[in-house]
Amino acid sequence: MGQTIEIRPLSGALGAEISGVRIGGALTNEQFDRIYQAFNDYGAVLFRDQELTPQAQIDFARRFGELERHPIVDGMEDHPEIIKVLKPAGESASFGTGWHSDNSFLERPSLGSVLYGATIPPYGGDTLFANQYLAYETLSDGLKRTLEGLSAVHSAGPAFTSDTAMEKYDGDTAIAYTWTDAVHEEVEHPVVCTHPDTGRKALYVNPMFTQRFAGWSAEESRPLLEYLYAHATKPEFCCRFRWQEGSVALWDNRCVQHYAIDDYRDFERVMYRVTIRGERPH
Repeated sequence: MGQTIEIRPLSGALGAEISGVRIGGALTNEQFDRIYQAFNDYGAVLFRDQELTPQAQIDFARRFGELERHPIVDGMEDHPEIIKVLKPAGESASFGTGWHSDNSFLERPSLGSVLYGATIPPYGGDTLFANQYLAYETLSDGLKRTLEGLSAVHSAGPAFTSDTAMEKYDGDTAIAYTWTDAVHEEVEHPVVCTHPDTGRKALYVNPMFTQRFAGWSAEESRPLLEYLYAHATKPEFCCRFRWQEGSVALWDNRCVQHYAIDDYRDFERVMYRVTIRGERPH
């Protein structure tokens, strides 16, 4: 049965579409091994025409490791591991609308994320992904040497205390937040990390959660960080996913950044996200 799986690359940089498998069912070890290999090979993989119950989504994600509960964004009451990403019609999207790696502000950031599209607008709402292996590998040797010894400070603070975010703590918005100490906690991670499975080096800074280089002021850090942000998301490093009802995206936060495009204000969208706990980057 595993032989029916087909993997089709979506761009020259990263991303692949996997067909011939139902991830909401009982995956054989052979099927899962092929999915996991594609996950490592392509960084982000897309499945079409899936039907996932909440438990099926949890069970699939759990094959990759322990699941995490977001320390700030409220999960579903019956399934706290799942965040219901609801964007009502007539409102702007506000969840993930900027380049980032999920939960890099945690001591053990997310290994990967599984996002299921339940209600999809007729157009708009694509997700961009950027290959951070390529971002690192295309830097000059001199800049690589500079970055090898640096760590960066990550925090959820600015992203979760903006003017548009603060109202979500009142519980009256489509996605509700709970105020915890995690909002302002800071953690340091290497600027260049080695992927535990592939052994490849990847750039690990992002404009949503990276605040400054460790031991540097924010002002001193800004010019170099801005350069790295722009470099890391060049079109040549990117892949674009167009959502359809029943699509599932699985991506590796250790070597991929992503960006949720906010261009579907008139339409409702409902997605469900599960994240897999990772290890401390090194």
